[in-house]
Order: sequence, then structure tokens, then C-alpha cells
Amino acid sequence: MTQLQRPAFAYMNGKLVPWDQATLHIGCEAVTRGRNVFEGLKGYWQPDGQFKIIMMRRHYERLKRSARLLHIPCEYSFEEYRDAVDHLIGALATSDRDMWVRTTLFVTEGHWGEDTVADLVLTAYHQDKSTPRSIQVGVSTWRRSSDIALPARIKTGSNYQVSLLARLEGKSRNYEDMVLLNQSGRVAEATASCILMVRDGTIVTPPATEGALESITLDIAESLAHSLGIKFSRRPIDRTELLVADELGVCGTLHEVTLITSIDEYTLPEKSPILSAIQKRYIEAVRGINPHSVVEFTLLPSAKGGR
Repeated sequence: MTQLQRPAFAYMNGKLVPWDQATLHIGCEAVTRGRNVFEGLKGYWQPDGQFKIIMMRRHYERLKRSARLLHIPCEYSFEEYRDAVDHLIGALATSDRDMWVRTTLFVTEGHWGEDTVADLVLTAYHQDKSTPRSIQVGVSTWRRSSDIALPARIKTGSNYQVSLLARLEGKSRNYEDMVLLNQSGRVAEATASCILMVRDGTIVTPPATEGALESITLDIAESLAHSLGIKFSRRPIDRTELLVADELGVCGTLHEVTLITSIDEYTLPEKSPILSAIQKRYIEAVRGINPHSVVEFTLLPSAKGGR
């Protein structure tokens, strides 16, 4: 069983607070109605000893879009957002591990959208410096909600309730992740990452209009594929296409590029040459081993070699 990390600090109310004191009032909108939007940031130690977050500005911009759609005020500038992340990472970083940061905008005051006040709350967790191991997945009986019900475009905790149900379903079948179909029975995404499918030498992924998150990592994967001379297509995917795919994988900030070895009772070919190439190039780019122009870095000066 995965052990939940308990970092020494979180960030809220504009300052570092001890983990056990990072609490919300029982009557706030974040608790009673799940009003929040969030982003996950990944930071990597670079060959020169600097610690950098990838794609921070794009994550910030997506956070603001999600907040706008849920009518949550986001009054933090990018510089304030960056400094908050730097403050927390500076207190928690260790040189032997990378870090993943969850930046969440919680509604702390207000009622049904009136007099809304939000606070930026940050938590951060250590991550091993390793290539993601391959996983086995299934197709869930639960469905991604439509854009007129609970839009996947909004990165909010409420949107991950169906992902939780799918994960629990998968756990009972010994799968490490599950694929969600949309209301039309086509592929949307995995529970917390986007689907990458290879057929006839082309990487295929569902567009956002199929119920997938507008993924920043997916955009990186597409650019890396083009630079490697690999065809990349965004189009609808039927469920049965997954079962006859040449290769399968998922991608996301936390999952990076992860290969899939089987789906339901169907075993995939032993080798995944195309997605393995994307995975290798992605790791090289984000770790600064072989930079790529599509991967943007934000230096966090407070993380100086870690504690």
C-alpha cells in the first residue's frame, strides 16, 4: 500500500504553516460544495544542480481558466504564484529526489457564489528520480461526464470523483489505472492522465472535445513526436481500438510518459518502440540532459541543493 507523505510544511494564507495546522473551516465552500481548482507541478534537479519546475506559466494560466469557469476569484499574479511554490520547495527539497507540487485554489468564504474569497494552498511531495514503470489497465464501467454536466476542461477536485470510482473498480480487478469512456462510449482519458495509442506507426490521442483534459504534458509529447519524425494525430478513439493497439501508454505531469503492458484481458506486444522513444526523450528533456524547446523551465532559487 502506498504510504501518504506527510511533509513538514504546507503553504496557505500567504505563508508556510506546519502540516497539521493547514486546515479549512468545516463551513467553507471548499468543504461543503467542493469548490476548488488545482494544478500539479513537477520539478526536477538539473545537471548543473539547479531545481526547476517545468511549464509553470502554462499551469498557472490553466489554473486561472479553471477558476474563471467556476467563478472563483484568482487574484494571484504569476510572480506571486511562482514565489509561493519557491517558498515551499525551498523548505522541503532534498537533493536526492524530485518533487511534485499541488497548487490548489480553495474557496474559503462565500455562499453559492456570492462574496467569494479564495486562498492559494500548496502541498508538495517527494518523487523518486526514476523512469515510470509499466502498468496494467482496464476499461471502467464509469463514464466521463459531458461538457454540459461537469466539464473535463475544469481541473477541479469534483471532476475526479468518477476517477476515484474507476480506480476503486480497477483495484478490485488488480489494475493500476483505468480508462474512462465518454457518454458516447468512446475513449476520454485515464483516471488522471491522457491516453497515447499507437496504430500503424502513428500516435493517436483523443481531443479535448472527447472528454480529455486540455493536457500540457500531451502537448509536450506531441512536439517530441514531431521532432523524432513520428506521426501524431488527435481524433476520437473507439474502445475496441485500444484492444487491438500496437502500443498503449498514458501521459501527464505526475505520470510523465508511462507504458501500458495490458488492457483488460488483452496483452499488448512485448515491445513499445515508439512510446519508449517518446518516454526516453521526455525524461531527457525535463531533466535537462537533452533540452527541447517545447519544455519551459522556471528556476526555483530557494532549492539550493536541498536540505
